[in-house]
Amino acid sequence: MEKTIPRLVLGAADRFGDAPAIEDGDTTLSFRALSEAGLSASRAFIGAGLEPGDRVGVWAPNLYEWIVAAIGIQMAGGVLVTMNTRMKGGEAAYILRKSGAKFLCTMGEFLGSNYVEMLDGEDLPDLERIITLRGEARNVTSFDEFIASGESVSEDIARERALAVKPEDLSDFLFTSGTTGNPKGVMTCHGQNIRSFMAWSEVVGLREGDRYLIVMPFFHSFGYKAGWLASLMRGATVLPHQVFDVPVILERIAADRISVFPGAPTIYQSMLAYPDLASFDISALRLAVTGAAPTPVELIRRMKSDLGFETVITGYGLTESCGIATMCRFDDDPETIATTSGRAIPDVEVVCVDPEGKEVPRGEPGEVWVRGYNIMQAYFDDQEETDKAIDADGWLHTGDIAVMDDRGYVKITDRIKDMYISGGFNCYPAEIEGALYGSGNYAQVAVIGIPDERMGEVGMVFVVPLEGESPTPDSVIAWCRENISNYKVPRRVEVMEELPTNASGKVTKFVLRDYAAASPA
Repeated sequence: MEKTIPRLVLGAADRFGDAPAIEDGDTTLSFRALSEAGLSASRAFIGAGLEPGDRVGVWAPNLYEWIVAAIGIQMAGGVLVTMNTRMKGGEAAYILRKSGAKFLCTMGEFLGSNYVEMLDGEDLPDLERIITLRGEARNVTSFDEFIASGESVSEDIARERALAVKPEDLSDFLFTSGTTGNPKGVMTCHGQNIRSFMAWSEVVGLREGDRYLIVMPFFHSFGYKAGWLASLMRGATVLPHQVFDVPVILERIAADRISVFPGAPTIYQSMLAYPDLASFDISALRLAVTGAAPTPVELIRRMKSDLGFETVITGYGLTESCGIATMCRFDDDPETIATTSGRAIPDVEVVCVDPEGKEVPRGEPGEVWVRGYNIMQAYFDDQEETDKAIDADGWLHTGDIAVMDDRGYVKITDRIKDMYISGGFNCYPAEIEGALYGSGNYAQVAVIGIPDERMGEVGMVFVVPLEGESPTPDSVIAWCRENISNYKVPRRVEVMEELPTNASGKVTKFVLRDYAAASPA
């Protein structure tokens, strides 16, 4: 297998030819056509002055043009900087300034926001040109115009530039928020991403001819690396989707005969809670991959029984580990797949340690540390934060808590920052959430710790009712008192119509904490 993304794209054109690589509305690109489109975009970037190592931001929802632009950037030797579609102008400007982005590929308008206009008045000293993938805006270049401008650069020059990219060259910056509050640019290379997602795609069983609906955003490693990049490796067809909406998703699964649909647990919970689920033909569904957050066992069972997935694979990773660290395997028993995030992928080490950095006995909770080829190069231009994340021996300190069994399989219990201590007892929100969701009484559940004068901290639970149900705070607490240990019982309950989530579908607990602080009981 090729060891750089440009060589992967060229190789996929040879292997899969005229098979569909992308279907997006009225546009279908074969693997051969995608390679040609990527070369055309590369010619445009080269003609515009992009040099190897230059950074280019992509700030747009899931579109086929997003993939074409990314491939063009990487074929030209540039570094892809992915940008969250929910950012405001100041946040986007910070990413562009921090990365020193030379170009920006974005949208004229998306969900009522004009991305270009949001940057008005921002100080962007390195940004030379803005290109709109779709839509219109002032003082920008349309994607079609930009591609046409590359005709002055020969295809031979573009191919030469693409083939000159080395496995150790940087492929992308994915920005992740840290404890400092400022996003940090995670730098990874072509070779480590290819190797990581060759392993991922083999373990999950992604195969030629699969039809892969990607609702996870391309700016995230799940939508980008485990999404369209993995599909290029295996010959699967990518169907980008911009905004998660349950009935629209169910309609697409039926109409487009979707076989692969990974996502965060909240996505499947929302589908299962939809009252008209049974009216949609979702029989083509075959493979689900989840684990972007702790996953209740009951959810895994219902994904198979009610959504019809033949295979549900759980895994675990971070942006700082190329998005992957552990995975279940095909021959694992159903209980292992339902209750763990698997074991380390080949040639990667995973341990659970105590606060002093000593490995804890199997079966006891500890912080997950990861070491191997998948660990990021560094945070861009931030040695202090890099040194906090990766120690002198090369271990990435994840901040996640897990229990490892005798086989090396890990069960992620929570984030260290999400754990709270109530009356001297460690409380793991994911464990309490799993119990509540497993009761079958709620569509979604989230638990946080809130200050308490007597106990130090106590639990607060947010629940979204199932259709037709009307839980009360008293009924939620009564169930907890009967089914979980007393110190884990939440002391405050909020019934909500929906939980706040980010663009990846993960519950944004900081929003819930802000809500709790602003509206004390």
